[in-house]
Amino acid sequence: MEQKTKKTIREYAIFLGVIMVLYLTGLHTEVFGFLQRGILATGLLNPDTESIERESSTLPDADFNFSLRNSKGETVDMQDLKGKVIFMNIWATWCPPCIAEMPAINKLYEKTKNDNVIFVMISVDEDFQKAVQFRERKGYEFEVYSLVTNMPPMYHSSNIPTTFVIDSKGKLAMVHKGMSNYNSDKFLAYIQSLIN
Repeated sequence: MEQKTKKTIREYAIFLGVIMVLYLTGLHTEVFGFLQRGILATGLLNPDTESIERESSTLPDADFNFSLRNSKGETVDMQDLKGKVIFMNIWATWCPPCIAEMPAINKLYEKTKNDNVIFVMISVDEDFQKAVQFRERKGYEFEVYSLVTNMPPMYHSSNIPTTFVIDSKGKLAMVHKGMSNYNSDKFLAYIQSLIN
């Protein structure tokens, strides 16, 4: 009996040691993000594009009254992006669901980068350099941004990630709270339907 107890204690100690190493090195976010990416692969968390109202006259006007800073230190005024479809995602490097959806977002970006679709990936990390380094380390092609001015109230969310899609007419076409798999033919067709 004593042998079994020692073995159990040793197993728990190893398990806790692995958890501590992951936590202390910051790799826990990447590991949890990887596990959540498996959930996204099931297709259960794809954004619901069928329930989205597509009649522009009933959609609210998007608020373009804020500015961002990109990874090169340049200020970008959201007003300058009017007339394009905007995929805007609020995320952070410490957020496992955000990390989980990034590969799918990058694939969507690769498919639409020549289609008049702008990706505005807004990091809420306290240290914006972490977001820049994360993007470079992962080889993602989309640009990352930090806020220069306050975020308009219509984009406030208690959840991250949160994704907003603004159509080419400047209407807020979609809001999705939580992670999702944006790399689907259905969502690609939805994004392309917003280009006019």
